[in-house]
Amino acid sequence: MLHIDGVAYRYRDAATPALQGVSLQVPAGGVYGLLGPNGAGKTTLISLLAGLLTTREGEIRLDGQTLSAVRAAEPRAIALVPQDYAFYPMLSVGENLRFFGGALGLNGSLLKTQIDSAITFTRLEQVVAKRAEQLSGGLRRRLNLAIGLLGQPRLLLLDEPTVGVDPQSRHFLLDSIAALPAAGTTVIYTSHYMEEVEAICPRVAIIDQGKVLIEGALSDILQTPEPRLDIALDRAMPDDIARQHGAVGEGENRYRLDLASASALPRLLDQLAAAGCGVRQLNLGQHNLEQVFMRLTRRSLRD
Repeated sequence: MLHIDGVAYRYRDAATPALQGVSLQVPAGGVYGLLGPNGAGKTTLISLLAGLLTTREGEIRLDGQTLSAVRAAEPRAIALVPQDYAFYPMLSVGENLRFFGGALGLNGSLLKTQIDSAITFTRLEQVVAKRAEQLSGGLRRRLNLAIGLLGQPRLLLLDEPTVGVDPQSRHFLLDSIAALPAAGTTVIYTSHYMEEVEAICPRVAIIDQGKVLIEGALSDILQTPEPRLDIALDRAMPDDIARQHGAVGEGENRYRLDLASASALPRLLDQLAAAGCGVRQLNLGQHNLEQVFMRLTRRSLRD
């Protein structure tokens, strides 16, 4: 398990701290979603976990050991796959893997085994001899991931690993990442794509302005205590019905309502049917992750 306890960090000459007393517990053997707007502190926290920055206040432990102790005993225990491409474009896929494997201290039969395993896992067999600069966006992302897996890390940090890829490549990457915990790898996954996080992360944390806004099981975070209704109709809701139920428009023929109780739903549906409004989609008592994110951060996902 990864324990992050009271971690704070301020960059030199910064007016405000990048992190303020962040505490999280990331269970071993899962995919953990770390979310927040740009500038929320995600990159700083990832940099601390990866060893790119040094913790000045608070403590981070992996399986009971400080990160410095973990790295000293097991240098390949933690790996970062950054959002930017982290390979040499003029080298082939195989040459990149051999170079970065050597940089990790792998050699001989172990190096070959680890390269073969990474190639198989990311399905790069057909492009091993191809220069990285000639790869498609999806293949480049897969090479980034393969390099991160060379050391068989216990903790893998993935920063926006699907940016700029086609839907087929995104689907493959998500399936691959979701399978990593079965091999003993704990994954911290950052992304602006809320649907990706909902698909593969059983637990999530949302941070903003250096603070944790919410953390826990995804199912608990999405559940709402009030009978909140999201409904999409095939035509506009009549004004009298909208006023009666306090409906708030959220796009073309889409509405949000806070019902007095769940028992009010049948009456609303009867009224809509009498008014000739067909229901296209209905969701009672649960947000999606984007709605939670926007409510907590009060900011655009892309600002």
